[in-house]
Amino acid sequence: MIFSRCRGGFWRDGRGLAAASLMALALAGCTGLAPEMPALTSIQRVPDQWVLAEPGATAIPLDQYWTMLGDPLVADFVARAQSGNLDLAQAEARLRLARAGLRQTRADRFPTVNASGGARRDVGDLATDDVLFSLGADAAWEADLFGRIDGSIDAARGDLRSAGYSLGDLERVIAAQVASQTVTARALAAQLAIARETLAIQDDNYQIARWRNQAGLANSLDVEQARTQRAQTAATIPQLESNLAAVANAISTLIGEPPGGVYRALGEAPRAVPAPPTDIAISAPADTLRRRPDVSAAEARLAADLERVGVARTQLLPLARLSGTIGTSATSAGDLFDLVTGNIFASLSQLIFDGGRARGRIEGAEANADGSLAAWRQSILTALEEVESAGVDLRASGAQVAALTEASEGAQNAAVLARSQYQAGLIDFQRLLVTESQLLAARNALVNAQGARARAFISLARAMGGGWRVPEGAGLEPIPAKEPTQ
Repeated sequence: MIFSRCRGGFWRDGRGLAAASLMALALAGCTGLAPEMPALTSIQRVPDQWVLAEPGATAIPLDQYWTMLGDPLVADFVARAQSGNLDLAQAEARLRLARAGLRQTRADRFPTVNASGGARRDVGDLATDDVLFSLGADAAWEADLFGRIDGSIDAARGDLRSAGYSLGDLERVIAAQVASQTVTARALAAQLAIARETLAIQDDNYQIARWRNQAGLANSLDVEQARTQRAQTAATIPQLESNLAAVANAISTLIGEPPGGVYRALGEAPRAVPAPPTDIAISAPADTLRRRPDVSAAEARLAADLERVGVARTQLLPLARLSGTIGTSATSAGDLFDLVTGNIFASLSQLIFDGGRARGRIEGAEANADGSLAAWRQSILTALEEVESAGVDLRASGAQVAALTEASEGAQNAAVLARSQYQAGLIDFQRLLVTESQLLAARNALVNAQGARARAFISLARAMGGGWRVPEGAGLEPIPAKEPTQ
């Protein structure tokens, strides 16, 4: 096992055999006990370039990538989520908790001092009327011979960094969720508008079929088919309205507000499904991993757990303490400081037998570190997978939108022709029914593809580590600002 550099130190009093013994032990045994933090390249292979995702030419501002969607509601909802999301509030509380834990651990470097005071008066037949006043103080300090305290501080510092990166990762995820849900709401609103437009046209078709039947130009079959088609379209509208309300309510929860406001905002400012850029410049794999807060959080957790291995190992080594007391007592407050007594005591203890408890703690710490190492590797693979998949999805959805745009235009033209020909009695209602069904399906498919394209863009930006800010007071490094490579 490779160990880290020497940490810790020893206390110096300059007098007495105990101080000399502790100094000798410190100089002889000052070796780090925590395993070395492995390098990323030594535990997981990272490709030099992407295999499936093809980098484009358009660089995106990863800190606010959603602005490239061109939808003001997306930007507004994301900003409100960053300040009002309750999951983020919980993560911020965990960050403060980790910061407080680091402060508590650092306090172990300093002596603990307690003061006491009292007044006593005897009662009984032989008691006097005198009141005995007393003041005292005691102090204790641990000499960090083998880095137990320093190791605990480093572990707490790793916990703080992990909490900070976890907060950033949660912000990254929530920003993407809000943007994706808003895109979904826009797509549902577009499908709802398509259904209402189609229903209005089918109302006209139904009325025309009835007139033609009354005039003896069409049979009752046309009327019943027109009636069925209209009813089927009308049945989709309540479901779309329900779906839109559910998505709007989900956005309300994400931004920390009660339902209602988001739904009204979507209705008051209708827009088409956002169209993002498709030729995105994708950062190199190594740069992406450096920006991903989930990868950095897993790395910080591993570093903290490795330090805890060293802390657990110090249980098998000697423990040195220095303690002392000082006190005074008198029958009057004015005489309290006439006679002051005190003592200083240095102790050295060594674990001899505990039934394997210390060894069990060491093995537990090592197992926990092994799990954190596997979690770090898993986070790296997950990050690489997400970028590759999102890059492919964005390219594929862009091609799908182009093809469905052409299909929708063709279906629109065919429906107009079929409607005019039916009114002139040149075709039967069955052909009109098929043509308009194809138009409805083509328009809905195009809207779905446009929504999928926007969500693929959001997923890619999120996978590249976009959408989070460095929390204050977490001891984190600034986000790498390296330009994407092509």
